[in-house]
Amino acid sequence: MPESTILHPLPPDLDAQRLPAHVAVIMDGNGRWAQERGLPRILGHQRGVETLKNLLRYCRDWGIGALTAYAFSTENWGRPRVEVEFLMALFEAVLRRELAEMIAEQVRIRFVGDLQSLPATLQGEIQRAMLATQDHDGIQFTVATNYGGRQEIVRACREIAVRVQSGELAPDAIDEELFARHLYTAESGDPDLLIRTSGEMRVSNFLLWQIAYTEIYVTETLWPDFGPEEFHRALLNYQERQRRFGRLRSSS
Repeated sequence: MPESTILHPLPPDLDAQRLPAHVAVIMDGNGRWAQERGLPRILGHQRGVETLKNLLRYCRDWGIGALTAYAFSTENWGRPRVEVEFLMALFEAVLRRELAEMIAEQVRIRFVGDLQSLPATLQGEIQRAMLATQDHDGIQFTVATNYGGRQEIVRACREIAVRVQSGELAPDAIDEELFARHLYTAESGDPDLLIRTSGEMRVSNFLLWQIAYTEIYVTETLWPDFGPEEFHRALLNYQERQRRFGRLRSSS
């Protein structure tokens, strides 16, 4: 990226060579943020969209190549109908409004999850956005929508079982690499850092296979208040860790 287009320089206390290549976020706390202020929950979701837009730009400017956001889980259908309908309409409106800017900034956007269960108009906007940005070489922005980690794993198992049943694939050819190719995230790979806001100490059915060795950062900050300072702290914390992936650190 040309230096002139970088709006947010990397803080000097961050090592550009040790940044995570792929960050994932569980954006928790929108409703609580609104309720604490005596506002409707839907206004928390609107504010959360702005937080995500800002995070995407900081990732881009600081040299992080991929961002995956947990936007709507398979369990979120159990929320009040009015809130779910608002979220679907919000996703659609944001896509329609922001697509031109994402194209200009060379963002490559992908949606993962059971997209066929989403409203038809939202599916249309999703397909339009993915098609329009599929050849971009900027930051890869993945939005998990109607996504569940267990559902993703079951889906991959079914796809592999069909291949085995047809004789295309031998059972002993199934390994971790092959299994990963059948996941929604085959193109983006595993995240290096998972950030969860609002202080909840759980992964909420998000990227269950992919986060086996992901570093996890939990903050009490509610998602709408997760700004660049908090992201900076998360990255500093990440850079203090030693990623061994189950191995002992070399003594040499």
